[in-house]
Amino acid sequence: MITVQVPLGDRSYDVLVGHGARSELPALLPATARRAAVVTQDGIPFEVDPGIPYERFVIGDGEDHKSLATIEQLSRGFARMGLTRHDVVIGVGGGMVTDVAGFAAASWHRGIPVVHVSTSLVGMVDAAIGGKTGVNIPEGKNLVGAYWQPSGVVCDLDALATLPPREVRCGRGEMAKYHFLTGDDLLAMSEVERIARCVQIKADIVASDEREGGRRALLNYGHTLAHALEIATDHALAHGEAVAVGLVYAAQLAHRMGRIDARRVQQHLDVVGGSYELGTSLPSGLSPDDLVTLMGRDKKVLSDGLTFVLDGPAGVEVVPGVDPALALDALHAMG
Repeated sequence: MITVQVPLGDRSYDVLVGHGARSELPALLPATARRAAVVTQDGIPFEVDPGIPYERFVIGDGEDHKSLATIEQLSRGFARMGLTRHDVVIGVGGGMVTDVAGFAAASWHRGIPVVHVSTSLVGMVDAAIGGKTGVNIPEGKNLVGAYWQPSGVVCDLDALATLPPREVRCGRGEMAKYHFLTGDDLLAMSEVERIARCVQIKADIVASDEREGGRRALLNYGHTLAHALEIATDHALAHGEAVAVGLVYAAQLAHRMGRIDARRVQQHLDVVGGSYELGTSLPSGLSPDDLVTLMGRDKKVLSDGLTFVLDGPAGVEVVPGVDPALALDALHAMG
C-alpha cells in the first residue's frame, strides 16, 4: 500500500492506495465521529465497514441525479438521522458520488467531515482528491458547489476489477491529462505506482493552489471542451471520454494560436489515441457554434472572454481572451 499526503497544514490528509485499502477506513475517520452517513449508489459492489454505527443513503445513477434535488434528499435524510457536526459523511463510489457526498457534507450544518472511498479510476486519480465538490444545473456542469477537503481518501484497487471497460477508458482520459502536465510515462508503471503517482501530482498542485487561483487551473487541461461535450450529448459521452477529445482539441487550438507546432499536435494524437486507446474526434451531429457557446458558460471562463488551458513554449498554462473564431476553427478540424 502507498500513502500519499495532501499537505494543507492543519487540514492535511492521507490518500491510501492499494489492494484492500478499505480495511483502513476506520483509521481515517475523525476521532470525534460517533456515527456515519454512507452515501453510495445501487450497483456499486463495494461494502465498507466504518467501525461506527452508520446509515446508508442511496442516490440515483447518472448525471441527472447530480443535482440540488439530490442534495436536498440527502440533507433531509441527515436530518431524520440526527446527523451532527460530530459525525461524518462517507462517500463510496465514483466521481459523481464523491462530488455529491462532499457537497452534502460541506452544506450540512455548514460543514461536517467527509471521507471518500473511491471505486472508479476517474475518482481515484482525480475526482476524490482535492476538495472540489458540486452539482450540475441545466446551464452547466458543477456550477454549484464548494471547496471542502476530505479527512481522508481510500483508493482500494480491488474496486477496479469490478469496472466495465468503458469506465477504465474514462480513467485513462484523466491519466492522459497528467501525461501532458508532467511528461511522465504513467503506462510504464505498475498499477499501484501509476495511480499513486497521479494522486501525488494532484496533491502537489492542490497544496500550491487549493482554490484554483492559479496553478490548480492546469488540472482543467482538456476540460473546457469536455464539459461542453458532456452537456451537448446529454452525458452520452462520459467524462473521461470527453476529456480525451478535449485534450486533442486543446492541442489543435494551441496550434492555431501559434503556441505549438504540428509535431506537438501529433504527439497529443499519438498519446491519447494510441497509447491510451481513446477517441480523438468530435461525436457526430454536434454544432460547433453551440459548443463554443457552451464553452463560454464554463465555470472556469474569466471575465475577459473564452479561457482555455493550453500547451505552449512554457508548457501548459491558462490562456484568457481566446478569439471565438479560432476556437470555432479548431472545432471544425476535429471532425
